Amino acid sequence: MAVLGIQFVITMMMATVLSRVGPHLSLARWLLCSKFAGLVRYLHPSDDELRVFAPVPKLDKKDKKKQRNQEKNGSNGANPSSATFNVPRNIEVQLETAAVDLGDLVQLRYYTEYQWLVDFSCYSMITYMLSEVYIYMLPDKATSEVNLSLVWVVLVIGFTYKLLLSLNGLYFEGEEAGGERSLVLVMGGAYLLFAMLVLLVDESTLETGLDEAYKSFNNSAAAFLENNAGLDSSGPASKLVLMFFIALWCGLIGALFTFPGLRVARMHWDVLRYSGDNARSTVLYHIGFIAPLILTTLWVKPLTRDPLTVRLYKGMSEPLMTGAQFETVRLYLLALTVFFKLIIMPRYLQAYLNLAYDKVQELRQEAGKISNVDYQRRVIRVFYYLCVVTLQYTAPMILILYLSFLYKTLGGGSWAAVGGEAVLVAEEGTCGLEECGEVDEFKEIDVPVQGGDIGIGDIINQEETVEAITEQFSLAWATLKNVFTVEVFRGLLGFSTWWCCFVWFSSAAIGIGYQSYFSNV
Repeated sequence: MAVLGIQFVITMMMATVLSRVGPHLSLARWLLCSKFAGLVRYLHPSDDELRVFAPVPKLDKKDKKKQRNQEKNGSNGANPSSATFNVPRNIEVQLETAAVDLGDLVQLRYYTEYQWLVDFSCYSMITYMLSEVYIYMLPDKATSEVNLSLVWVVLVIGFTYKLLLSLNGLYFEGEEAGGERSLVLVMGGAYLLFAMLVLLVDESTLETGLDEAYKSFNNSAAAFLENNAGLDSSGPASKLVLMFFIALWCGLIGALFTFPGLRVARMHWDVLRYSGDNARSTVLYHIGFIAPLILTTLWVKPLTRDPLTVRLYKGMSEPLMTGAQFETVRLYLLALTVFFKLIIMPRYLQAYLNLAYDKVQELRQEAGKISNVDYQRRVIRVFYYLCVVTLQYTAPMILILYLSFLYKTLGGGSWAAVGGEAVLVAEEGTCGLEECGEVDEFKEIDVPVQGGDIGIGDIINQEETVEAITEQFSLAWATLKNVFTVEVFRGLLGFSTWWCCFVWFSSAAIGIGYQSYFSNV
């Protein structure tokens, strides 16, 4: 395969745009600072505003004498400890508001990570779309080049996974996060157990594709080892071991999605409360919440695939759609769900920022006193974690979207199968042994040797020998790619996409149950 080509030009062009235009045009900044978002934050009351409600401290004889001495010495009478004072919890303080701007955001924690993830994901999507258009328009020429857009997609998945690990690492820092740490571990163990049960479900019910992926990988790997290493084996890996590691990965994803799901559930609960009697907004929010559940059902054959691609209805001679069309519709629904939830994200973030006002209202229902520092901290802490909350909202979506991109490209999907029958398109060299039908591809090439020894100078001087070695390396790489066939990628990436959609919804559903229970207690 050629490395230098149109794919390389697209990659270099987008890398240049990312480095030159990225600092000036940022999608991440626009989602938080634009008029479309319209985010408003609450400002904490100043010490002077709170001091009005502070009771006058009673001074004994020593304090009065000390104060008179300070006045005689020219001091202003300020006590160094007077910076912290107590006020009643039920004071009537009106919080001022201010629009969220860039100057406020750059000081927040995880803002740099949030901006990099969203902007790099945006440019990666443009790169992927241009590559897909190029592959669709010139398929013969595109098969001779390396699809470099997949490198961008893999990098986005890696960055997202790293950020999710970093966000969950916050709950393992310090001794005060014992409850959050326990919840992450318990949810990870619960999802691990559930994943083991899911992996036992028959393929006729849940379209995981893992059985076919394991058979294809085992057969291709056994043939590769036999022809290149001389090892006669039925397969390099046990199915039970592979399923166990897949279940471990599922448990880790469940643990990483726990607090993002709980946070989305709280924002969904609040945004419904703020929408009031606006029926249109309420319906849109509910659609956005249950959309991941609809995506999850697209892998359940009796619910979606069989009624649409197998069953014949009255007056029809063929099913509603073919298998390839169903795959394409599933990809489009995944992308539309992610974009729809991204559009309504500002309303969810505003519901989160309104927590500052709610915290002040809760204080008014309590008796006792609170220090001015704690009072201000309750208000400003909400805005301080805005970028963390935004990452918890966007990171699962980005991970699912780019997993679906990999699933489409490496799994042999198509974007154009809706209008008619389309053949599954796969990358060159990723077909299995039975699909390619080429038995002699594993055949070794004899390199001409003179005198029984090969010297470096002989290889350099003999053009035919260099070409033979190059061809042998190319064939070795092609045979290695034949181990990871279309069925392998389709099974692993398809199951990964489905599991992420399932955990995305289930963690939010658990959060909604938690909110509904404690709101009535």
